[in-house]
Amino acid sequence: MTGIMQHLRSADFITRQRIAVWSLALLIGFGVALVFMALTAHGPNDYQGRPLGSDFSNIYAAGTWVREGRPAAPYDLASQYARERAIFGHATPFFGWHYPPYFLGIAALLATLPYIPALLVWQLSTLALYLLGIAALLRKVAAPVGADRLWIVLAVAFPAAFVNLIHGHNGFLTAALVAGGVALLDERPVIAGMLFGLLVYKPQFLAVVPLILVAGGRWRALASTIATVVALTVTVTAAFGVQVWDAFQSSLHFTRTVVLEQGNTGFHKIQSVFAWVRLWGGSIPLAYAFQGVTAAAAVLAAVSIWRGRTNYADKVAILCVAALMVTPYCLDYDLMILAPAIAALTAHGISQSFRPYEKAMLAGLWFVPMIAREVAQVTFVPLGVLLLLTSLAYLTTRAFRNQSDAPVTDIGLAAAVK
Repeated sequence: MTGIMQHLRSADFITRQRIAVWSLALLIGFGVALVFMALTAHGPNDYQGRPLGSDFSNIYAAGTWVREGRPAAPYDLASQYARERAIFGHATPFFGWHYPPYFLGIAALLATLPYIPALLVWQLSTLALYLLGIAALLRKVAAPVGADRLWIVLAVAFPAAFVNLIHGHNGFLTAALVAGGVALLDERPVIAGMLFGLLVYKPQFLAVVPLILVAGGRWRALASTIATVVALTVTVTAAFGVQVWDAFQSSLHFTRTVVLEQGNTGFHKIQSVFAWVRLWGGSIPLAYAFQGVTAAAAVLAAVSIWRGRTNYADKVAILCVAALMVTPYCLDYDLMILAPAIAALTAHGISQSFRPYEKAMLAGLWFVPMIAREVAQVTFVPLGVLLLLTSLAYLTTRAFRNQSDAPVTDIGLAAAVK
């Protein structure tokens, strides 16, 4: 056991060459899987009759309602399901529309195209934004690291990216907004605040941002974030009417009770402490209690670290981890938010030196989206949640012990890059 811990402490087995080989192997595997899905598809459906980019189907269906002048219809379960079946066939499973009205405009724009082109435009455009955000963040944390194009391979081969691709989801966009916001926070605080404000389309991941901006004294960014949310709210209300908010409010009961509390989505898919308790047979009140304690700990850690003098990479990482941990509803494709954390910590480690166990933690966070769902389903071990909790504890403990610059004996990847 001592030998294993020593290997994990230095993680000298994680070298640049191995990282490149593993990443390229995953990319090839992902590529083969995507080609298989394309070749076996029948129109907009895959070989099993499900819509390609499964969850994108609800975005597209909602967009068609908006284009017909009925923006509240996606929040009506029967109407939304009827539209999905009309587009994709009567055997189509139900994919609910759970987004606030801010996302309806994008859905309507995408619905101007046929389904497959709309899916491709959505995935490729948000992938490009994601890569731009990570590039900006690398320049912020350690500019020389961004010159090594291996980061592009790592960013695209990140397993959460593949999960996001096959589900046609919005993880690329969320990661892009987070990465861009923290990259521009010092030099362009108003723009950073605007990017943070756009996260309101998935408000559960915005919740912690105003708190860290207050903790860090980033008042211009905070004002810009608030102004962006207000402007979006006014625009959406003017475009779709007050009734769309009533429809959204009415739909929240189904989202909370059926999708989350009863586990209609599948507790093995949800990467939260709430889902962990429910997966193990715990009651709903107990699950909320544990989730509340976890959220409070994550917020306290994030606020404390952003108030302190910890290096910026750690601040980025704790923001990403806390954003995922405060919400009870976080799917495996939402783990795309870990990309800015991994990028920032890796860039800092290469330019300064990696700290004990850091490379092992980063490797775990990078790989876990590939297996988190399956491991939880088969073994009832919520591996993704456990790694998030471990990362939260690691980052918090390190910040409080003021070890931000403590080197390890073997810096592995840093030595290989240099």
